[in-house]
Amino acid sequence: MEKPTKNTNAAKPPLRRGPIAIGMGRLPLWLKNKYLLAGTFFVVWMIFFDPKDIASDLERKSTYIELQKSENHLNQLILDTHKELDLLKTNTQSIEKYAREKYMMKKDNEDLFILSSVSENK
Repeated sequence: MEKPTKNTNAAKPPLRRGPIAIGMGRLPLWLKNKYLLAGTFFVVWMIFFDPKDIASDLERKSTYIELQKSENHLNQLILDTHKELDLLKTNTQSIEKYAREKYMMKKDNEDLFILSSVSENK
C-alpha cells in the first residue's frame, strides 16, 4: 500500500473575513487591547471633557487664592476702622482732627485753605 502524499501545491480555500477582521489584522497588538483602549479613553475624557477637568481645577484654585487675598485686605480695613472708631469714642482731639480732615470743617474764627496737587495730563 502506498501512503497518500500531501499535495503542497493544492490551492487552499480563501479565508472568509469581514471588513473589520481584515483591518484588525494590520493593527499592532497593543491597539487590540480593549483594557488599554478603555483606560486611554477614560484618561482623555477626565483631562479634557469632564466638568472637573484639570484646566477648570487650576482656574478655581487661582480664583480661591485671589478671594483669600481680598478677604485678608478687607479684614485689615475692618481692623483699621475699628481702631479709628475707638479713638473717636475716647479722644476729643481725634474727633476734631477727623472732622477737619474728612469733612473740611473749621472753627468760627479760622480760615480754611485747601491745597490740591495738579498733575499735567498731556
